[in-house]
Amino acid sequence: MVTVKEPTAGTMAARTAVILFVFVIVFTGLLAGAYQWTLPAIQASATEEKMKLVNEVLPTASYDNDLLHDTLALPPTPELGLEEPSTVFRARMGGAPAALVLEAVAPDGYAGKIRLILAVQADGRVAGVRVTQHKETPGLGDYVEPKKDRNKERPWITQFNGLSLATLAEKEWKVKKDGGHFDSNAGATVTPRAVVKAVKKAVAYVDAHRDELFAAADKNAADRK
Repeated sequence: MVTVKEPTAGTMAARTAVILFVFVIVFTGLLAGAYQWTLPAIQASATEEKMKLVNEVLPTASYDNDLLHDTLALPPTPELGLEEPSTVFRARMGGAPAALVLEAVAPDGYAGKIRLILAVQADGRVAGVRVTQHKETPGLGDYVEPKKDRNKERPWITQFNGLSLATLAEKEWKVKKDGGHFDSNAGATVTPRAVVKAVKKAVAYVDAHRDELFAAADKNAADRK
């Protein structure tokens, strides 16, 4: 009669550890494989979302380069209200500077920060502005976002189009309630006041740094070689 030896506690622990180790390796491998398999789709989706935002503030006919491959990394920039790094997209036509697309933040919205994306043409004129994130009161201050603005023919945010520091005096970069140029809804002036101030600062930043922003080394150039 053969006596089956019962495994010791140490043997059982070792066997369990080996099984768990193999399971972790296999599971990790499957996750890595799935990530690599879906990565192109994820990147394509991210690229599409970026271009949707860019195209909202800058017409595609105004440039002929690949904006996603002509970018500049900015460090945290107080002039733009940015406490974190950001990316500037540089539009060119025939190799000549056409416009800069950049982010900005209005820190003094009614309910907190208002994040913006805007395009400023090489001559300093605003091509377009869009609000990308905010927490303003629904139905009151959220009209700065075109989708929620009841005026579909001429959304509030389009008031910036074509303006520059050269065409609009500094004292005019305010809402009309404060003696400035920009309309605002009655009872909801805090939000537009913050947006106007942030756009003005961004336009001034581009005006002061336009040449160096266009001339700085393209951070993607090395990747394309």
